Amino acid sequence: MPDLATSNPTQFRILVCAVCTLLARMVNGDGMLNLLQEMHDESGVYSKGGFGLDCAYLVDGLDYPGSPDDTQPLHYRPSPIPETSNILTTDIGIDPKVIESLVFAEVSSAHAIDLHTHLLPPSHGPLCLWGIDELLTYHYLVAEYFITAPASMSPEVFYALDKKKQADIIWKALFLDRLPVSEACRGIVTTLKAFGLGEQLKTRDLDAVREYYESFRSKDLEGAEKFSAKVFECAGVRYAIMTNIPFDANEAKYWRPKRKEYPDQFRSALRVDPLLAGDRETIEKALRASGYEVTLEGARKYLRDWCDTMKPEYMMASTPHNFVLSETKGTLSGIVKTGVNPDALRQPFAFVGTSGVGCNPDCDPEEENTASIIDENSDFLSEVLMKICEERDLPVALKIGAHRGVNPELLSAGDGVVAFADTSVLARLCSRFPKVRFLATFLSKNNQHEACVLASKFRNLHIYGCWWFCNNPSIITEITTMRVEMLGSAFTAQHSDARVLDQLIYKWSHSRAVIAKVLSKEFTKLVISGWSLTRGELRREVERLFGGSYEEFMAKSLK
Repeated sequence: MPDLATSNPTQFRILVCAVCTLLARMVNGDGMLNLLQEMHDESGVYSKGGFGLDCAYLVDGLDYPGSPDDTQPLHYRPSPIPETSNILTTDIGIDPKVIESLVFAEVSSAHAIDLHTHLLPPSHGPLCLWGIDELLTYHYLVAEYFITAPASMSPEVFYALDKKKQADIIWKALFLDRLPVSEACRGIVTTLKAFGLGEQLKTRDLDAVREYYESFRSKDLEGAEKFSAKVFECAGVRYAIMTNIPFDANEAKYWRPKRKEYPDQFRSALRVDPLLAGDRETIEKALRASGYEVTLEGARKYLRDWCDTMKPEYMMASTPHNFVLSETKGTLSGIVKTGVNPDALRQPFAFVGTSGVGCNPDCDPEEENTASIIDENSDFLSEVLMKICEERDLPVALKIGAHRGVNPELLSAGDGVVAFADTSVLARLCSRFPKVRFLATFLSKNNQHEACVLASKFRNLHIYGCWWFCNNPSIITEITTMRVEMLGSAFTAQHSDARVLDQLIYKWSHSRAVIAKVLSKEFTKLVISGWSLTRGELRREVERLFGGSYEEFMAKSLK
């Protein structure tokens, strides 16, 4: 044993920690026979190897030495403490260091529900984005590259290059010529390290990284499915909710005439921007093209049929910071139809830019690429969308504050001015449609306090995630702290908004570390104030913040 401690201190630490876990369980009354039965049955953490389980799986806590630290990614690892353990009923005491250690352990082992992404499954072929070139050409990094790109490299020239060449350029500019210290760049480092590519990172060998991915790509669909399963397991994500656009022909072919099968780890959400905006012309075109009557009942049937096809978790739409909602219902008279480019409708997120801006006198007519604008005057909102939501007991998820096409030359990398949004529109929706549940997240940091207040006033509102420009550690810390202080655990702490499958790994491991640090402080304050806390109670609240509260909200029918 002394030789092991000297020759391999890391392995020695793991062995000691594993023994401590087993000893702690026996001291708390779990019993040796119970432990042996778990090993024999390969239940819980022992599903990884039964009696031959690697000791690392029995470490209760961090997978790195030292104190809990939110500067290090907190990767998912199954807990060696099962739900049946007596340890969960034991008071954890008042030592802040012990509380912090337990919080980090529980956060690292919590299975997350990623309630909003832009991912698509491997069965959807090229629409399923994954791999190093997709990571490097993600719009965050493209925008970062153009901050310092040479004048000779225009967006037009850049986008004319093939994806591999684009990735080469960004790798050199952001990872070789500069330190990859931004959150988006660091995320790629975290992801590659999690895949065991530390040596390739050390040598800055992009081609060697590509070889790793090629080992999956060379097996076509089987390889993509294997890679997808690996990512979900590594990220600790139970399931991710997609954003599905039936109006996009490129995606619709995977749903009709026969729906492509995909793993349970993917769940659908139906994008409904035109209905929320009351965009008559776009809706009428879609109805005619699909053979439906151009009536309110025809629109309802259209929506019902797509719900039957996709079986969505919820309806969803994006709205800009300056969207408006009238105080009263009104009628459709006076609505001005706007022209629609049929080719544009075939593009992903087409309806983000084709809303009926003519319906809204407060909307700047020059803002052609804004997100949908809610128009409560439209019967498509009240008599179609909300009717179907009530009928099917489906929530509506809103992402509020996006502004598309700020710099059109950068394409998707040019989206997103952060501005202060009017939250009263959300309050009016919740008030006017009390039987419909709403999920909401805001792009502006300045809206987060109002959002918390609204969530405390409306039982049909659930706040989730730190979206887009708020998905940075410093801002996640601030927002999560405020939400815990105002809402307890009645919100969902994070969603990834991932577009590239691999991003699940870094977005969740980075967020876990930050959220664990926040919860450590908040739970410590509670205990010091005089509340006794068991580990089981701690686990329950952590699980709520990582998806349990969302599922409780979804199960709360208001019909």
